[in-house]
Amino acid sequence: MEKSNDQQKTNANRLFYGSCFALITTAFSFSIRAGILPQLGEELSLSAEQLGFINSMWFFGFPISMVIGGLIYHKVGGKAIMQFAFFAHALGIILTIYSGSYVGLLISTLLIGLGNGCTEAACNPMIADAYSGTRMSRMMNRFHMWFPGGIVIGSLVSKFMTDAGLSWETQIWVIMIPTLIYAYLYFGQSWPKAKIEAAATLSGNLKAMVSPLFIFMIICMSLTAISEFGPQQWVGLILAKSGAEPMIILALVTGLMAVARYFGGEVVHKFDQTGVLLGSAVLATIGIYLFSTQTGTMAYVAAIFFALGIAYFWPNMIGFIADKIPKSGALGMSIIGAVGMFSSSIFQPIIGGWIDSDKAEAAAAGFTGDELELVSGQATLGTMVAFPAILIVLFTILWFWVKKRKNTDAAEATNGQPVTDY
Repeated sequence: MEKSNDQQKTNANRLFYGSCFALITTAFSFSIRAGILPQLGEELSLSAEQLGFINSMWFFGFPISMVIGGLIYHKVGGKAIMQFAFFAHALGIILTIYSGSYVGLLISTLLIGLGNGCTEAACNPMIADAYSGTRMSRMMNRFHMWFPGGIVIGSLVSKFMTDAGLSWETQIWVIMIPTLIYAYLYFGQSWPKAKIEAAATLSGNLKAMVSPLFIFMIICMSLTAISEFGPQQWVGLILAKSGAEPMIILALVTGLMAVARYFGGEVVHKFDQTGVLLGSAVLATIGIYLFSTQTGTMAYVAAIFFALGIAYFWPNMIGFIADKIPKSGALGMSIIGAVGMFSSSIFQPIIGGWIDSDKAEAAAAGFTGDELELVSGQATLGTMVAFPAILIVLFTILWFWVKKRKNTDAAEATNGQPVTDY
């Protein structure tokens, strides 16, 4: 028996809410684990290098499971991928608490990273298949709202629990709460089928992914990801020497990102994804430039521009693939997301090298102490302005490219010819 429209709507909404709690799990695993890092290092006598390797497992597992999940999505279904995500999250949380060793923490963090990647691999195509048009863009933005939103909540929870003298084990148990909620919401639910037949086949996905537009978007994604995650990783350390409060900067950026993504559907409806991406590149360029030149109170102004700039990058890059290159399917969305994660990991040591080089130059110029840290850090941020600045050019090209395709498709439809794919 076919489900009624009301049943399908209820099912889609329940799956969407489950996806939001799964992404909150990802955000909690990011922020709470960061909050307990000092306690972990102290209690288990771990070096900073060992803590760094533990953190890297989170980023390592993420793109691996995203790519594998994208490859098998239409073979095994999103439901099976999220069942593995629950297994990986739950086992990773329990192992973190009870392992009590460096190797155990490496394995547990890798498992949590795999679960996080599965969430992206399964939930993005589910939203693309369950909704369409402007509503799909709205729900995609609202889904991704919960990563920055969850980081804000997780950071506050971790700070409150640390200040209250609660153990790091108790804080890790908090990550289990959204994990159990999403498992409950998914239980017994059926997942939507692909809207386009070619999107459900690996050959159809691969054919769409070798198109010039998809390759162009891969280049753009590598730059949007590092424009977002590059400055975020370093700006707190740099601005700590400028008179600004790093934690307030972080809260301001992530809070504004969450609010902006909540209203993302309306913004996309007005400007289309291409217009939103172009505007985001302009705002991100202004924000990073201000970070590289301003101190004190003006750093908070820079944070506002930066947050509004990067807020729409990730969800609308995914949404663009779902909307404009639908035949790439779940695999296309997963590959784009994985490219973003790999780009972030590849550029981090490069940015670190820039900081070392700029610090050496500033020291040679006679700067010392906090002034040395600030001058060299802002010089590095000045170099990072190039990432969104290049995107302004690329997204301008994209805007004209998509506009031309729309005009061509409209003409073909008028003449009764089949509409070509992007």
